[in-house]
Amino acid sequence: KPMMCLNCAALSANLLESELFGHERGAYTGADRARKGRFEMADEGTLLLDEISEMAMPLQAKLLRVLQEGEFERVGSSATRRSNVRVVATTNRNLQEWVGSGQFREDLYYRLNVLPVTLVPLRSRIEDVPQLATHFLSQIAKRDGREPARFDKSAIVLLGAYNWPGNIRELENVCERAATLSTNRLIPGSLVENWLVNTSQTVEEFGGLRPGRMLEDMERRLIEHALKQHGGHREKSAKALGMGVRTLSMKLKQWREQDTADKARAGQLQRV
Repeated sequence: KPMMCLNCAALSANLLESELFGHERGAYTGADRARKGRFEMADEGTLLLDEISEMAMPLQAKLLRVLQEGEFERVGSSATRRSNVRVVATTNRNLQEWVGSGQFREDLYYRLNVLPVTLVPLRSRIEDVPQLATHFLSQIAKRDGREPARFDKSAIVLLGAYNWPGNIRELENVCERAATLSTNRLIPGSLVENWLVNTSQTVEEFGGLRPGRMLEDMERRLIEHALKQHGGHREKSAKALGMGVRTLSMKLKQWREQDTADKARAGQLQRV
């Protein structure tokens, strides 16, 4: 069935009401013909209301009625219409706080909050970065009609060490900038490192990074994080990191051998 989307922050209250419920001819200046709203067009389907927190209070009451009764009127009409629509609402606000401050209707909040899904910040799912970056670069290439670029290993490590205060949009912007400015299809870490303003701060959070081996240590921390997120499953971790399972296994073997050698050297120093 149809899926319709509407950004509640992009329109004035009057235009948003018309977009949601439709209007009759002559309902307001410029309404030269009748028009269906999203609730009519999405009947038996899904309506995504983006940035629901930006909806004006009077319109929130009308939305609540549709959700509870399935009934509404077009702007400029007294005829009641019915619509059966699944509503998905998104927001980057804390709606409970907005309810407490009187900026969002409490009854509407509880009517919408049937199955809440919280999307954690990108910094809390850093293993998604390689796949998302690949996706964005592919979309940019498709738009521009050229072969997609890709980040080299050093760039992937730097992207994985960044804490992404701007979340997905910031990553998309970095991909756009890199695809535009890179002189070849393999984007090096040296191109992106100056754009990641808090990389040094994030690197400190990884802990134990050694001078002269920072890139190697950052890569190891990123891989260890991905393995932890996927319960030690190598195939899933490798896919999330954008590398082959064989490559991942070789790196783990090298690190185990290196750790064993380091412990042996440490034991020798203690005996001396």
